[in-house]
Amino acid sequence: MDAVVKTLVPARPRQNRLVRPSREEAEEAVRTLILWAGDDPSREGLLDTPKRVAKAYEEFFSGYRQDAADIMATVFEETEGYEDIVLVRDIPFASHCEHHLVPFVGKAHVAYYPTAGVIGLSKLARVVDVFAKRMQTQEALTAQIVEAIDAALKPRGVAVMLEAEHLCMSMRGVQKPGSSTVTTQFTGVFHDNPQEQIRFLTLARKAG
Repeated sequence: MDAVVKTLVPARPRQNRLVRPSREEAEEAVRTLILWAGDDPSREGLLDTPKRVAKAYEEFFSGYRQDAADIMATVFEETEGYEDIVLVRDIPFASHCEHHLVPFVGKAHVAYYPTAGVIGLSKLARVVDVFAKRMQTQEALTAQIVEAIDAALKPRGVAVMLEAEHLCMSMRGVQKPGSSTVTTQFTGVFHDNPQEQIRFLTLARKAG
């Protein structure tokens, strides 16, 4: 039997009132930072660095130009009666700390209990990337992933765990490389039933 597909009408985000600088202005800002750091932006090795940094920033922060609701707009209603947990674990992500603009890198584990349907598994990974590719804190990133899935699918529960190393802690400040930060957030049955939290954490951390 062919799967029944339902297309949701995504809620539109609020209009961004920020005025985005031109690429030329962004490149000039990079030159200023190079000078402030103590080097010469006109020397051969740094001559094209402002262009490269501006281009890299477009990739690093592409999440600002994406809407998670659009990604999860298509729901497959025909699941042959499946009502148990759906979990995608070990989703790699890279984000940037909003306090120092240095990366934090790790893995996301995302689960939900479906109600009326499911979404493509790759969509969960894409939702993680939408929010990761912004200036973030790990705590906010965790909550945003949960809220987006909850709003789009109206599932019986959502569970998200992020494990990441923050370079702002590894390379500067206390300089403790290898330390890992873990954040979790639960809704619905995961929030209300500690046994469901244990099940999620057990499945998420089970060796492959």
